[in-house]
Amino acid sequence: MNSRFLPITGLLVAWCAVASAAEVTRIDVYPPDVQLNTQRDYQRLIVVASRDDGVTLDITDDAEIRLTEEGIVRLDQHTLYPVADGSAKVVVEYQGHQAETSIEVVDATAERPISFHLDVMPVLMRAGCNAGGCHGASRGQDGFALSLFGFDPETDYHNMTRQEGARRVNLARPEASLLIEKSTGAAPHTGGRLFDVDSPYYRTLIRWIEAGVPMDEGTPPQVTKVEIFPPRAVIEGENTTQQFIARATYSDGTNRDVTDLAVFMSSDDNSAPIDEDGLVSAAARGESFVMSRYDTETVGSQVLILPADLEYTAPEITGNYIDELVGDKLRRLRILPSEICTDEEFLRRVTIDITGLLPTEQEYRDFMADDDPDKRAKLIDRLLERKEFVEIWAMKWAELLMVKSDNNVSYKSAFLYSSWLTDKIANEVPINEMVRELLSASGGTFDRPETNFYQIERDTLQTAENVAQVFMGFQTQCAQCHNHPFDRWTMDDYYSFAAFFAQIGRKTGEDYRETVVFNRGSGSTRHPVGNRVMQPKFLGGETPEINGQDRRAVLAKWLTAPDNPYFATNIANRIWAHFFGAGIVDPVDDIRVSNPPSNPELFEELGRRLVAYDYDFKQLVRDICNSETYQRSYVRNETNEHDERNFAHAAVRRISAEQLLDCLSQVTETEEKFRGLPLGARAVQIADGTTSNYFLTSFGRAPRETVCACEASTDPSLSQALHMLNGEAVHGKIQRGGVVNGLLEEGKTAEQAIETLFIRCLTRKPTDSEMEQLTALVEEAPSLQVGLEDVMWAILNSREFLFNH
Repeated sequence: MNSRFLPITGLLVAWCAVASAAEVTRIDVYPPDVQLNTQRDYQRLIVVASRDDGVTLDITDDAEIRLTEEGIVRLDQHTLYPVADGSAKVVVEYQGHQAETSIEVVDATAERPISFHLDVMPVLMRAGCNAGGCHGASRGQDGFALSLFGFDPETDYHNMTRQEGARRVNLARPEASLLIEKSTGAAPHTGGRLFDVDSPYYRTLIRWIEAGVPMDEGTPPQVTKVEIFPPRAVIEGENTTQQFIARATYSDGTNRDVTDLAVFMSSDDNSAPIDEDGLVSAAARGESFVMSRYDTETVGSQVLILPADLEYTAPEITGNYIDELVGDKLRRLRILPSEICTDEEFLRRVTIDITGLLPTEQEYRDFMADDDPDKRAKLIDRLLERKEFVEIWAMKWAELLMVKSDNNVSYKSAFLYSSWLTDKIANEVPINEMVRELLSASGGTFDRPETNFYQIERDTLQTAENVAQVFMGFQTQCAQCHNHPFDRWTMDDYYSFAAFFAQIGRKTGEDYRETVVFNRGSGSTRHPVGNRVMQPKFLGGETPEINGQDRRAVLAKWLTAPDNPYFATNIANRIWAHFFGAGIVDPVDDIRVSNPPSNPELFEELGRRLVAYDYDFKQLVRDICNSETYQRSYVRNETNEHDERNFAHAAVRRISAEQLLDCLSQVTETEEKFRGLPLGARAVQIADGTTSNYFLTSFGRAPRETVCACEASTDPSLSQALHMLNGEAVHGKIQRGGVVNGLLEEGKTAEQAIETLFIRCLTRKPTDSEMEQLTALVEEAPSLQVGLEDVMWAILNSREFLFNH
């Protein structure tokens, strides 16, 4: 069996198309438009060329840059400065290609007042002063505390200007301020020197202190958007560089070059390290996501790093839209996909994924004898109509929704809740309708089982977190105490979203085991900073008009609407992960700017398709399983050997706990008994999350204690190996099921029985070598039955049986 998992070596790749011969097909100048306001404003420019092989080049220093109008702006070292009010254009030329950007200058000679929020706070963020390892720690540092990542500017202002008397800020001698001396290294500082006296950060702080450390009057303009340019880069050759710039847009309509103030990060410093000024230097081959954080916004740009002069012949892309989008990404990475898997591999893979069971021997023989070119698509259609498909997805939703009995939820409630999920999926109720009904539910937990969603978790804040994580893939927990450091969510976002669940009421029903969930019509959520009452506000959206409605119904309508940007992509990503072992965003419930999709176009397209299918996820499953991407072999080639993110080959995935137990029971013809279910029920049918056994617990069944997708584990462990080798899971089932005895009663020879066992367990026939070795072992056994039982035991303990490939 092990030979089937050895990587194929010596793969011949057709090489041609030398990368150095590629031609530039277009150039772009960033940002695409420039707006300068007041005399202190400025804007950097970068120019990027795109080649016909997809590689991008930073040609800012090589391109010819000119202005169409004189006297409006001054161009100095690729940076524009205002001179006079008016309009102009920047025209860029390179190798016969041309690009331009428009310029608007307003109040060119006006002085912009210094702002604590817009000027000083960004300096503290850029210098790392308010980070968790410095003064942003819960108790501050060296007697000076700042709010973590600047979530409380008013308190920060007080601590900077009112503590330590005249030492921290010295209005008489600004340069002698402790704030300045420690930052520049003139005085001992635990954090070391942060910037020099000739830096813009020094000048900003000095200017603020010289102005009398003013606090902004009223509410200053808020950052509404941050952009990073270029939006994507494909860099060829080690040490090749690409400059990135960041621009912020404010609520008053102005924008600002914040490259000097933003914090730049890279998701993979081994491939694309980025310095504090936004310069990426290509390193090892791979892909990264470079990010820019400014204020509460974090944005990113996908960066691919390729070796210099890599020769590559792009294969023809066939299949459906999934294959086109996956293939396009692989082309940019210069990766060849693996070959299509064999019929045997496909039959086993798709049957396990869709039904959680193995193909029967008869199904195997029928499929292998079928010469219909569409037999794979027809098999998918047949499997999707089986009740086992419904049961798997009912179980997966039960895991996400933490369906289980406890002190607040009776077994009857949990059973009815699980049955409600199964019924919705079996009747093909669109996912958005099911979720809308769930979130807006009122009534008794017996009569309206979906109300158990609000009984399983009764805490308002935790309920809001669960809704964000399950239905949008967002983890907002960080924003409960401070602005999220790696995403856009603020404390205002967190408590405004929680306000949707602040008016849930509960009371005991006529049956003491039943709870009635209802809308109280009163209740609020308060912000811990300032004790403000927070109005309900959609995550990443607007503040809706409630007008006496149930807040949950308003939220449910917004969340499940076709134009919601989060719901469909999140559900589609979870579906994708079931069939590939990893999401396009992975983990599937941690969607954030700093954890971007490996294939953004595919991520968005799957969401669009789900909406177009009226949220019938069965159609999306059909698309996925019919794609060549899903039907790839697990055998890797030289180009995709190290790829784990782009679906260039099939992943070898251990079968989940419930499905593995069901497969063991299926091939050994034994039955299990679970609470509330008849003898012979499948493990995936278990309604109550507290119902389990040693096998399920050892193999990572989700305890349903949280909504985290990580609860269901397929990680191997020593206890699993010992249980399979020595426990009742295999040996006992072989003995009780009597499969081998049945084969012998049918008059099968050792060779025929071994073939049947291989087909039954592995969905393939044994190789000649395997047959020869196993036949010899059977002949040495005390009896034919004992020998064949040993063979079956070995097969069931093999990696090939335990894993879906």
